Amino acid sequence: MKGLWTLAWHSAWNRRFVLGLICLSMALSMFMLLSIERLRADVRSGFAQSVSGTDLIVGPRTGAVQLLMYAVFHMGQASNNISMASVAALSRHPAVDWVVPLSMGDTHRGFPVVATTDAYFKHFRYGDQQPLRLAQGRHMQGDQQAVIGAEVAARLGYAPGASVVLTHGEGHIEAGHDHGDHPITVVGVLARTGTPADRAIYIPLEATEALHQGWFGGMRLPMDGASHHDHDHEVSALPREISAAMVGLKNRAAVFAVQRWVASQRAEPLMAVMPALTLNEIWSVVGVGEQVLLMVTALVSVVSVMGLTAVMMAGLHARRRELAILRALGASPFYVMGLLALEGLLLTCIGLMGGWCLHLVTLWGLRDWVQSQWGLSLMMSDVLASQGLWTLVVCGCGLLASLLPAVWAYRLSWHDGLSPRT
Repeated sequence: MKGLWTLAWHSAWNRRFVLGLICLSMALSMFMLLSIERLRADVRSGFAQSVSGTDLIVGPRTGAVQLLMYAVFHMGQASNNISMASVAALSRHPAVDWVVPLSMGDTHRGFPVVATTDAYFKHFRYGDQQPLRLAQGRHMQGDQQAVIGAEVAARLGYAPGASVVLTHGEGHIEAGHDHGDHPITVVGVLARTGTPADRAIYIPLEATEALHQGWFGGMRLPMDGASHHDHDHEVSALPREISAAMVGLKNRAAVFAVQRWVASQRAEPLMAVMPALTLNEIWSVVGVGEQVLLMVTALVSVVSVMGLTAVMMAGLHARRRELAILRALGASPFYVMGLLALEGLLLTCIGLMGGWCLHLVTLWGLRDWVQSQWGLSLMMSDVLASQGLWTLVVCGCGLLASLLPAVWAYRLSWHDGLSPRT
C-alpha cells in the first residue's frame, strides 16, 4: 500500500501544473463552502441575539412579530400604545426585576427615534450578553440631548455637538411636521453593534412630552405666549403612553406566569412576547436566502469535483503507455485502478486542506474588521458540525469522481496490453 501511495504521489507530481490548478479550484470552492456555512451560522446566531437578556417585550395586543419588529428593529408603527399606569403595575410585579419603557413614532432623515430612559443603556444586551458601549461622548442627561447609533453617525456625519431636528412620524422633514422649535443636541455616539441599535437615535423619555406639547392628530396647533409658557413648564413631564416596554425577570422560570399575568390585565389589552421565540419565527421566513446561497456554493464544489474527473479522464489517453508499462512490470488491473483512485483522493485531500487553511487564515485576519464594521462575531473556537459534514461529503464526492477514470483505466489496461493505441 505504501508503494502505491508513493507511485500515486510521484505520478501526480509529474503533472503538478495542471493538477495544481485543480487543487486550487477545489481549495477555493471548499473555502467558499466553509466560509458561507460559518457566516450562515453566525448571522443566524447574531439575528437570534439581536436582543439578549430581555425576557419579555410588553406592548398593545397585536401580532407577536409586529410587536417585536417595532420594539427591537424599530420598523413599522405600533397599532396602539400602552399607558404608563400599566407599566408601573408591571414594574411592581414580584417576579419583575427591571422595566425599560420605549416610545417611538418620530424620525430623523429616515432613522427612527427611540425615547427611553437610562435603564435602556444599563440593561439592553445583544449577542453574547454584550452591553451597549459609547464610542464617543457621553450619555444623555437632559430632554434636549440625544445619543445616536454608529450607522447614523457614519451616514449623516454626526458627532457630539451636532444639532438635529426631529420629524413627527415617518418621512422627510416637511413644513408643519418637524420639531424645529425643539432642536436636539447629539452628546454621544454608540459603538457599532451590528444590531438595529446602530440605526436609532435615542432621546430621553421626557423629551417625547416636550416635543409634542401643542400637537394634536399629528399636527402642531397654534400657540400663544401663555401656551409657550406652559410648554416650558412641563418639559420634564413623562408621557402618559408609550409604545412598548422591555422586561427583565428575577427568575426566567417565571416567564410564562408573567406572560399570562400581562394577558389577563383588564385595564387595557396587553400582550407579552418572548424575543427569542419570535426571532426564530421571523428567521424561518427571512432565512430562505441562506439556503439558496448554500446551494449555489455546493454547486460550485460539485463543478470543481467534476473538473477533477474531466482532467483525469483527459490525461488517461496520454498515460496509456505508462499504464501499459506498469502492466508489463506485473501490476494487476486492480493495481492500476487503485492508482488512479488514490491520485483522485490525494488531489481531493490537498484541495480540502487548502480550503480549510484559507478559511481559518481569512477568519482570523478579518474577524476584528467584520466585528467593527458589521458587529458580526465570527467564532473561531469551534468547528461547526455542518462544516465537518460538508468536508466529508466533498471528500466522498472526490473519491467517487476519481473512480470513473480509475474504472476506465482498468478497462484500458485489459484491452491495450503492451501495445497501447496512442
